[in-house]
Amino acid sequence: MPYLTRDELSSLGLHAFGENVLISDVARIHNPSKVSLGSDIRIDDFCVLSAGQGGIDIGNHVHLGCFCSLIGAENIVLGDYSGLSARVSIFSSSDDYSGDTLTNPTVPVALRKLRNAQVRIGRHVVVGAGAVILPGVTIGDSAAIGALTLVARDVMPATISLGVPARRVGMRADGHLALEDFLE
Repeated sequence: MPYLTRDELSSLGLHAFGENVLISDVARIHNPSKVSLGSDIRIDDFCVLSAGQGGIDIGNHVHLGCFCSLIGAENIVLGDYSGLSARVSIFSSSDDYSGDTLTNPTVPVALRKLRNAQVRIGRHVVVGAGAVILPGVTIGDSAAIGALTLVARDVMPATISLGVPARRVGMRADGHLALEDFLE
């Protein structure tokens, strides 16, 4: 897949970006002045980063598989060494689906009820393909989220969670933490 050159990255108007940043030339970044990228990042084909006022902050050594989306008004944070498999969706905003209000961004805000809340993905978190993470969720360091999991509540560090809704099914080994030293 072709990646943006350093000059093309500079022309995007990102708030900040580090070294060795690989962004597919068919990925999309909306409101780039609210997006900060660390170093050693790869963002694959057809990803969408749509930053609201809170922005999107991505740490070092982070991978976003193809078709990932990070969308919402509030801050979305991906910690160092985290990874999103294909088709992961992270939302820091969501409409109220109760039927008491209108929904979708074409409707005036006064007629909608939005839930806006920061999403924090900790260091060394892995998220399986097709998982969905909703507003207000914090996923603790070294947690693993299974494929097709719906995360609507916080996930404790070093746990393995899966299902709809997400539930803890085990604990993750910590061998990966020692390997971090080999990259520095």
